Amino acid sequence: RRQTCVIVQINLLQETKMMLQTVILAVALVTIIGPVAAIVYTNCTLAKLLNNNGITTNVPDWNCLVIATSGGKTDIIRGPNRDGYYTYGIFQINNRWWCGLNGPGGDCNIACSKLLDDDIADDIACAKLIYAEQGFSAWTAWVNNCQNPPAVCPC
Repeated sequence: RRQTCVIVQINLLQETKMMLQTVILAVALVTIIGPVAAIVYTNCTLAKLLNNNGITTNVPDWNCLVIATSGGKTDIIRGPNRDGYYTYGIFQINNRWWCGLNGPGGDCNIACSKLLDDDIADDIACAKLIYAEQGFSAWTAWVNNCQNPPAVCPC
């Protein structure tokens, strides 16, 4: 019984430590990048932005991906996932492979904080790189929600 109590206490300490680390990371991000005023993109606005940034095919898939991952919001941070990583911005790009926490990094050579601003041109560039390497299946939200995306209405 005493051993069980010790194990429970150790588990509680570990959980408390993880929660504290998450809070510290969130506070640090807000302190570093300041408060971010999010834009919420609609299907038509997003389709035009995608087109202006070189995405002219699979637009319904891209739109569905954005709505499924972030609801079209630019300032979304989610996590940590089960591996301890976070996802950022309108495409929910993770810091394990694609962006850097302390400045430009990852395969996209971008700071994760840059994925939270209103200018999504760099987000689109990174998402295009992810797509080129892994296709839409890189995003679980696309796999679960966008296999047959609805058409983007004429805008």
